[in-house]
Amino acid sequence: MSGDLPIRPAAECRFDVLTLGEVMLRFDPGEERVRTARSFTVSEGGGEYNVGRALRRCFGQRAALVTAIGDNEVGRLLEDFLLQGGMNLDHVVWKAADDVGRQHRNPLNFTERGFGVRNPRGVYDRANSATAALVPDDVDWNHLFGDLGVRWFHTGGIFAGLSDSTFEVARTAMRAAHRHGTVVSYDINYRPSLWSAAGGAESAQRMTSELLNTVDVLFGVDGADFGEEVDQLVATGPSPSVIAATRRVVRSASIHDWSGVAWSRSGGTTEGTRYPNLAILDRVGGGDGFASGLIYGLLDARSLVDALELGIAHGALVMTTPGDTSTVDLEDVQRLASGGDASVIR
Repeated sequence: MSGDLPIRPAAECRFDVLTLGEVMLRFDPGEERVRTARSFTVSEGGGEYNVGRALRRCFGQRAALVTAIGDNEVGRLLEDFLLQGGMNLDHVVWKAADDVGRQHRNPLNFTERGFGVRNPRGVYDRANSATAALVPDDVDWNHLFGDLGVRWFHTGGIFAGLSDSTFEVARTAMRAAHRHGTVVSYDINYRPSLWSAAGGAESAQRMTSELLNTVDVLFGVDGADFGEEVDQLVATGPSPSVIAATRRVVRSASIHDWSGVAWSRSGGTTEGTRYPNLAILDRVGGGDGFASGLIYGLLDARSLVDALELGIAHGALVMTTPGDTSTVDLEDVQRLASGGDASVIR
């Protein structure tokens, strides 16, 4: 992949990966419904964060996070989870918050896993969050990408779509990364509920189009119509060097067909291993697991074919455990990606 995707040497960079996104506290009722639960398991999660955390904890990369946290007791709880996640937090922005939630709130996400014919369901409580109030000057991007050095920068449509200012933050950060030779990846990650009051899918697509000229690796296109999506992106202007997508057929909340596909300028399209009738415990984070596995493969100078297999395998494994974040390790991923099965390990 070196011709398509030149990656800065590790020796000249402080971080292998930097992610920009909002992190929420996730409230999980387990096998219950949100509407009837009397207790919840609390963890952290967020589309862009999940990618960086997996790259740190599963794949051993030097990872840092840019986000904003409201400075109150709930924010300190969120910080405690982030510290466990292991990413560098030196560039997290703390914003003044009260205990009423008038401004700079810490976002919440109530998530049902679903089962069988009962759909998974997520209910956000994330308006007026500290992250949505971020502005470009909150972070010294030239210091991060220039003085410190970053090999790979990842953000996405969830963060960029939070507010007008977060779109500007994403654009500023992506331009700075591009200027300093950092690979930029972007996950479209369209969420209808996030865009319902801001113009819907058309507005989200327009925003993505405005950012594409600084994107090297694009995630989140429609895997079912992948060829058409790639052709359209290539035809309409400067396209990313790599485009990748998951392929998921939902048989029930508990059973999915799972795979992935990727394209590069030099190699064209490659199809990954298919996992039919994959048993799912918690689907949230599967796409982020796919992205982090593929990113690791490319950072590790593997071919796109091998990187795709790591992404598919890691995404599949992420969906076997509760919560947004990855709890597997590189050995687990490589075993599955190379054709291993689920026999007992002793």
